[in-house]
Amino acid sequence: MNVYTDIDNLPNFTNAVITTGSFDGVHVGHVLIIEQLIAEARKIGGIPIIISFYPHPKHVVGLEQKPIFTLNTPAEKYRLLQQKGIEHIIVVPFSQQFSEQTATEYITEFLVAKCKPAVIVVGYDHKFGKNRAGNFELLEQLSAQLNYSVKEIPEHILKNVTISSTKIRAALQQGDIDTAASFLGYNYFFSGLVVLGNQLGRTIGYPTANLQIQDEHKLIPAVGVYAVDIVLEKRPLKGMMNIGYRPTVNGKTLTIEVNIFNFDEDIYGQTLQVTLKKYLRSEVKFTGLDALKNQLANDKKLAVELN
Repeated sequence: MNVYTDIDNLPNFTNAVITTGSFDGVHVGHVLIIEQLIAEARKIGGIPIIISFYPHPKHVVGLEQKPIFTLNTPAEKYRLLQQKGIEHIIVVPFSQQFSEQTATEYITEFLVAKCKPAVIVVGYDHKFGKNRAGNFELLEQLSAQLNYSVKEIPEHILKNVTISSTKIRAALQQGDIDTAASFLGYNYFFSGLVVLGNQLGRTIGYPTANLQIQDEHKLIPAVGVYAVDIVLEKRPLKGMMNIGYRPTVNGKTLTIEVNIFNFDEDIYGQTLQVTLKKYLRSEVKFTGLDALKNQLANDKKLAVELN
């Protein structure tokens, strides 16, 4: 895979077929656009290219709103896009100055001058440029003059998957991981560095790996207990995870703790990838450690049955 971050020194692609967007989540709605992109490239023997942005545009122009958390880190997104058949990604360093381009400037000075597209593929409701003033009609108006063609993915194709990254984020933040998975087309996952915790779990027979998420913008799902799949150094493992504040021991800070089944190794400093399989229950304050231990036994039993 090739990821280009210097937009002033891009290769001279042969018959570039491009589409633009944040593609956060690479969800099933995105996949329809990617499939159309690849199909259009095949027609002309061209190269399908996705143009994305970093940081997320809402981190730059949406500062007056509450912070937005992303479904994918950049590396996760690139890997998912590659799995869908994309080998070339242009990553635009998104800035306030870039956001101030008019829609026409965005087409002429960025898309055409930098990327030299033969074909531009967009969804029917795609908006771009300052104040989101640009649309399919503007792209079409300028196409002959600027020597590209534009292909629209019409509403009737996309309307049955009216999916947005915003809806997926909301589902995850409500613990509705089944809905999130149906929209994403895969189970939500994240990675974290194993760091030293208070080692309470070990004292009651459920040692946990405490995870520190490295990307501050990565979305953390709702507080609660989950059945999870785990990957450690390419090793597939099973377990359960608690995201929460540990009210039984008067915890005050959010922690992510993973109990790996049938596992007893020192893995501090290593990275775990955790994939959500099932939301088991909300976080509860128990009367004491014995009650917590009994509940964890029930949680494990259910998680094992699900796996």
